[in-house]
Amino acid sequence: MKTILMVMVTLFLLTSPGWATQQYSASGMVLKVDPSRKTFVVSCQAIPGFMEAMTMPFDVRSPRELKSVAPGMAVEFTLVIGRETSYAEDIKIRSYESVEQDPLTARRLKLLNQLSGPDSSAVKPLAAGQAIPDFTLIDQRSHRVSLSQFRGKVVAMNFIYTSCALPNFCYRNTNTFGAIQKRFKQQLGRDLILLTVTFDPARDQPDVLARYASTWKADPDAWHFLTGPIPEVQRIDHLFGVDFFPDEGLMNHSLHTAIIDRRGKLVTNIEGNRFTPDQLGDLVHTVLSRRPERAFAKTAKMWPVTAQP
Repeated sequence: MKTILMVMVTLFLLTSPGWATQQYSASGMVLKVDPSRKTFVVSCQAIPGFMEAMTMPFDVRSPRELKSVAPGMAVEFTLVIGRETSYAEDIKIRSYESVEQDPLTARRLKLLNQLSGPDSSAVKPLAAGQAIPDFTLIDQRSHRVSLSQFRGKVVAMNFIYTSCALPNFCYRNTNTFGAIQKRFKQQLGRDLILLTVTFDPARDQPDVLARYASTWKADPDAWHFLTGPIPEVQRIDHLFGVDFFPDEGLMNHSLHTAIIDRRGKLVTNIEGNRFTPDQLGDLVHTVLSRRPERAFAKTAKMWPVTAQP
């Protein structure tokens, strides 16, 4: 109803005498990009004085403006509203820069990554569109969980450690998945799987993860908190670009949330946590709404596996 009202008000303004072109600053998370149609869909934050937060498609004047734009990206742009047309221009991709880590910590993390040696650097982070190598870890019920067992389903994946003391890091990421669990209650387990991987497997054993999962009332059949041998956990973390190192009993770390489609391919790997649960939910909904390819439904008998690093 709010969307219909907003459209009616906009149409009234557009047809009113004396209408002048209006410009608004907009921002949000990209859900879908279609350069051939010169359009992209954004889970847009509220634009004061114009519209509430909502998911909307926006036109651009040239496909070139969408060249570097991809699902999961945070963007800022100018929304131009004319008498007969509207379009987005001056699209800027907002790179994640942690405002929660002090500069010294951030520099230490980058330096340690550069000096971490060949074992760590041998694992290159996956790019969007690449198939995810299969892996097997242990969940909060001490059950073996393989990524390949979820073929045909959408998988959302994030990374935490249970001892994190800061509410704006792991707690926020887990809380976001808690909101996803509520929003997609009907699809959870059937069409959507949530995976939360620890990067502190020495302390985060299944019993610890079970207590942590219970805090969020996590459905153990659909939301798996995963641990395992340290080398394997580190390999998986590095596949998704997760950086971490121990510091006085805690962990300094980066933040990543990945969405994997039904074919086992990476849709997006979002760095940081500058998105709302609604925006991540809109992205998950977009991936869930894609029709599974008939060829995949008929012939896929194994999870796509890339060469091991």
